[in-house]
Amino acid sequence: MALLETIGLEAFYGDFQALFGVDIAIGAGEAIAIIGANGAGKTTLLRSIAGALLNERNSILYKGESIGALSAPDIVARGIAMVPEGRRLFPSLSVEENLQVGAYGRNVDGPWILDSIYALFPILKERRSSPATALSGGQQQMVAIGRALMSNPTVLLCDEISLGLAPIVVRDIYAAFPKIRETGASIVIVEQDIAQALKVADRVYCMMEGRITLSGPSDKISREAIHAAYFGADGHELA
Repeated sequence: MALLETIGLEAFYGDFQALFGVDIAIGAGEAIAIIGANGAGKTTLLRSIAGALLNERNSILYKGESIGALSAPDIVARGIAMVPEGRRLFPSLSVEENLQVGAYGRNVDGPWILDSIYALFPILKERRSSPATALSGGQQQMVAIGRALMSNPTVLLCDEISLGLAPIVVRDIYAAFPKIRETGASIVIVEQDIAQALKVADRVYCMMEGRITLSGPSDKISREAIHAAYFGADGHELA
């Protein structure tokens, strides 16, 4: 049984439908990537899972429980945390205070405390008293990831974490994912950098116009198939 799955998930912004019957699944300790062009529905998918958008109750299952109609705080309390696009740090708080915010709302023991976040991203310990928004873009992204980890999630949702960052910074941030997975956490990565996504994910889903157009193991999906899924040819599923 999948740890987390969506079943025929639909999502709306008012009268506008953004997702059409989306089915994805992630197992315990697995990493999957959601790729696609701007406007494909990737962020909407993560927001739906995270409880930022309310959905049909049975359209999202977590550990076999229907969670589609739960609020964002309830989702975090169950063990699903999101690193949002654009980081969304609190400008009035220091690095350490931003990290501590992530610990609220989930009262369980786990591997992620301030010391383990600082071990994962040592620069944050050096800058822990600085305003979070005084950091570089890459360092701010580390704070956003650390804040989500402070809730000790079973599933970590990451939305466009490489956006606007230099390749060397992206490399350093992605180097943290194997260490995160060592704790048993599953990771869902929304990414436009296809090459980076294929490196870290066990399986890949491609989206276009609110639908899944391609899915399969990352080591079996060809660039030709991805190109077709991105730009409108019929997608297919790889075994």
